[in-house]
Amino acid sequence: MASWEKDGFTISTDKQYLDTNVIHHFLCVDSYWAKGITMEKVKKSIEKSSICFGMYEGNPAIGEAKQIGFVRAVTDFIRFAWIMDVFVLPEYRGRGLSKWMIETMVAESELKEVRKMMLCTYDAHGLYEQYGFQTLDDPEIFMQRKI
Repeated sequence: MASWEKDGFTISTDKQYLDTNVIHHFLCVDSYWAKGITMEKVKKSIEKSSICFGMYEGNPAIGEAKQIGFVRAVTDFIRFAWIMDVFVLPEYRGRGLSKWMIETMVAESELKEVRKMMLCTYDAHGLYEQYGFQTLDDPEIFMQRKI
């Protein structure tokens, strides 16, 4: 597990510090991609994810801290990573925290050497493009199964 600190905020990959109530509320109520998701499914998604990044005001390792952001990935840490559930709480936006979280994930964490990272977004292309994400080279080779 790793952690990074900056200006009174901490990013940690230690799952024990994650506040599933904050994560569930944001995903269930505020997100467009997981509206209505149950707490049980949120907990299972965290448990089964390869790595999760919690962002906190304060430092959960040394005292009280409030979770303000989150991102998780399913990956083999070598060739592929699927990035999901990225958010910073609305009241903390506009401070560069999303940028710091994505930069930390792609440049400093265990994911930094993953050959291909993918994600889906309707509205944050500009954020991700700053860190090397692009539209698909060959979208016609990708397939999906939805249930």
